[in-house]
Amino acid sequence: MSPREVEAFAEQQVASDARRTNLTMGQVLREFWRHPSPYLLTAALGAAITGRVLAGPGSWWELAIPVGLVAILPVVEWVVHVGILHWRPRRVAGVRIDPLLARKHRAHHADPRALPLVFIPWQVQLYLAPTWAAVAWLVTPTTSSMFTLLVAVYAIKSGYEWTHYLLHSDYRPRSERYRTIWRNHRLHHYKSEHYWFTVTSAGTADRLFGTAPDPSTVPTSPTARNLHGSV
Repeated sequence: MSPREVEAFAEQQVASDARRTNLTMGQVLREFWRHPSPYLLTAALGAAITGRVLAGPGSWWELAIPVGLVAILPVVEWVVHVGILHWRPRRVAGVRIDPLLARKHRAHHADPRALPLVFIPWQVQLYLAPTWAAVAWLVTPTTSSMFTLLVAVYAIKSGYEWTHYLLHSDYRPRSERYRTIWRNHRLHHYKSEHYWFTVTSAGTADRLFGTAPDPSTVPTSPTARNLHGSV
C-alpha cells in the first residue's frame, strides 16, 4: 500500500462522520483552549519555568536533560501506549485492576472523534504533578537541574497533548512529516489497534519494536473501536 493509498484509506474512515468540518488552524487552536488539560499543563510549565529562573545559573550538563528526554520520547510513548493505555483489565487477588487512563483510552478508541476524550484526564494531571516533582527531586543533584527536568517534562507533555489533539481535529496536515504521523495514527484507530503506537513521531519506535507493518498486510481489526472486546 503506497503512502497515497494509506492516506486515502485514512480519509475514507472519517469521511462518514460529519460532526465537524475541515477546520483552519485558528479554529482548532481556539477549540484546544476550551478544554482543561492545556491550562493545567501551561500552569505546571509556568511554575517549572519560574522555579528554574529563581534557581539561578546551572551547569552546562543540564542541557543533556531535555536532549535526552526528546531522544527517548518515541520509546516512552510506545511503552506507555502499549503497557498503560491498552492495559487489559484483570483481577489481582480478587481486586479488579483497571486504571482511569486505560478506561478513558478505551472510550477514546470507541469514539476517536470525541475531543474531550483526546486529552489526558484532568484527574491524572493533578496526581501526576506532585509525582513528577518528587521524581525530579530524587533523580537530580541540584535545584537548578531539578527544575530543568520539570521544564523539559512539561514542555514535552504540552507538545504531546497538542499533537494528539491536532491529529484528532479536522485540521488537515500539510507538511509531509505531519501527514505521515497523521496517517499512522488514523491506521491505529481505524485499521488495527495492535500497530502504530507512536504519536509525535513518524513511527520511530514502531519500527524499532516491529509495530509498523505494511498496512496492506494487516487485516482490519474488529476491536479497533472496542479494545479487548467486551471487558
